[in-house]
Order: sequence, then structure tokens, then C-alpha cells
Amino acid sequence: PMDKANNPLGTEKITRLLARFAIPSIIAMVVSALYNIVDQFFIGQSVGMLGNAATNVAFPLSITCTSVSLLCGIGGSANFNLSLGSGDSKRAERFAGNAIFLMLTIGIGLCIVVRLFLRPMMLLFGATPDILDYSLTYTGITSLGFPFLILATGGSNLVRADGSPKYSMVCTLTGAVLNTILDPLFIFVFHMGIAGAAWATVIGQVVSAVMVGTYLIHYKTVRLTLQSLKPSGQFCLRILSLGMAPFFNQLAMMVVQVVMNNTLTYYGGQSVYGPEIPLACAGIISKVGMIFFSLVIGLAQGLQPIVSFNYGAGKYKRVEETFLRAAAIATAISVGAFLLFQIFPRQIIGLFGEGSEEYFHFAEQYFRIYLFFTFINGLQP
Repeated sequence: PMDKANNPLGTEKITRLLARFAIPSIIAMVVSALYNIVDQFFIGQSVGMLGNAATNVAFPLSITCTSVSLLCGIGGSANFNLSLGSGDSKRAERFAGNAIFLMLTIGIGLCIVVRLFLRPMMLLFGATPDILDYSLTYTGITSLGFPFLILATGGSNLVRADGSPKYSMVCTLTGAVLNTILDPLFIFVFHMGIAGAAWATVIGQVVSAVMVGTYLIHYKTVRLTLQSLKPSGQFCLRILSLGMAPFFNQLAMMVVQVVMNNTLTYYGGQSVYGPEIPLACAGIISKVGMIFFSLVIGLAQGLQPIVSFNYGAGKYKRVEETFLRAAAIATAISVGAFLLFQIFPRQIIGLFGEGSEEYFHFAEQYFRIYLFFTFINGLQP
């Protein structure tokens, strides 16, 4: 294992460290946001608007998986780097092991709950009678991938914490590329429809999870054994307490999404647009918003090992410098995204298939209003 004195996190130039950790992390986050969009794109081209609306109904569950991944992944890796920074590698090892234990347990639990209560959940998330069957098919299949998705997303934080940001990115990229290749194959060649898109997603997630798992067995800075996975209340609580902020942030987004879906179908049904147009538009636009957020969350995740290690080592000037630099970059990204969303809403929506004039009219208005405060959102993560 690497000793505290010559760990590059405590000695290398901040700008270089930020680039080394944040760029792979941003690419990985954007790619996982594109996962959802790729499905949306191929389903829009094959099944059409009802298929897109169905993936929107399933979207709160994707957000739940992401929130669990961040809860265990960021909580685990922050504690890991803090312990490593203060020179306690035994404690660091237990934090990494307990984070993996939590991811697997919660992932399997979530999969079982969703499979048991699938129909009432889809209705709760705003599925209309026309959309229900599509959403049952899609979510029924994708729920099988939840434990793998959580391990792949959360585990990549631990890979990054171990000083391998590039490998962490490759794990996510491989799954996403596989999903993108299998989507058109299953949908158009094997005529599997929306089920094909769901299976493509699951296969990509399984492959990413296997790659992360393989790395965790050969961890660099500490040795992870089965003993490190043994759950301890003290370690689990510390992990949950540091992962709580990103977890609740994602969960709040999910609650907003569920309320929005139900509100949009209810009031949409009373308007000229009908219930399906608002639901389909909202799904696409919230995912475009997720791409912007994934840039900033990627930056925040890249910042985490540097800040935690230096904080643990008592190098507070380095902590401050890292934070201020990242905040400046986040603000620049936010202002750029804000301008894009306000000036080109129709062009962006047009990428996701055709629609009626009403569809585009609603989408443009919704886009500009829903993503209006993007310019200050960068500071939040």
C-alpha cells in the first residue's frame, strides 16, 4: 500500500489533479446520463411517443438507483480518502468494504421491492392506461439490473478514490457503448420493441458492474478482503452520514419528477395538449437537464478525493484552492448551458423524433421555464 507522504493527492499541483480526476469523472457521469437518452432516442424512433412517456414513468427508479449509488459511493470514498489522508489504512479498508456491502444489500432489496409492487408503482409514478403496459414491460426488465447499476455507479467512486479515475471512466463507458450497440440490434433487427431497449440497458449495466468488481478485488492503496466487507454499524453510519447530501439531492429530484408526472397528466388531460404530450416532453427535457447536471456532479465527484485526502492530512489551503477552482468552472458550465437551453429549445427537442405542432409548442415553453435557473445550479453539487 501507498504511504501518506508520497500520495500525489497531497503533493501534485491542484490544476493538474483536478484535470486528472474531474475529466474522467465528468465523462463517466455524462455517459451514464446518455444511457437514458439513448434508450429514449431509439424507443422514440420505434415505439413512438407512448414508449418515451413509459420510460419517463420508469425514470424515478433510475434516479433512486443513482441516489443509492451516491449515498454509498461518495460516503464510502470520502471516508476512505479522509482515513488515508490521516494515515490510517486499516480504517480506510473497512470503509471501502462496508460501502460495497451496503451497495449490494440495498441494490438487491430495491430489485425485490420493485418486482413485488411493480403495477401500483407505475400507476403512482403517473402511468396512463395507454402507457401502463409499456412501462410494466420496460421497468419489469430494467429492475433486474438495479443491483448491477448501483455497484457499477457507486463502485466507480471507490475506484476513483483509489487513484484510478481513468479505469473508473472506462467501466461506465463500456456499459454505455454496449447499450448503444445492442439498442438498435434488439429493437430493429430482433423486433423486441421496448423490451429490447430494456434488455440492452441491463446487459450494459452487468458488464460495467463486473469490471468494477474485478478492480475492487485488486485494490491498490489497501487490500480488500472478505473481512473488510463485514458490516459494522459504526462504519456504515459514517458512510451514510457523508453520503446523505447527494442522496437527498437526488431523492428530492425524484419526488419532483413523480409530482410533475402526475400533475402534467392531470392538467394536460384538461388542455389542448392532452395527457401524453406533456409527459413525453417532460421526460425528454428532464433528461437533457440531467446531462447538464452530470457535468457538474462529475466535477464535484472529481474534486472529492483531492479535498477529502488533503482535509484528512490537515492541508487546508489545498482544500480551499481546489474548491474555489472547481466552483469557477461549474459556474462557467452553468451559464453556457443556460444560454443553450434558452436559445435552442426547439432544436434540442427535435433530436428526439417528430411530433405535432402542439408538441413542439409545449416543449419550447416547458424547456425555457423548467431549466430557467440553470445558470446558478452549478454551485449546488
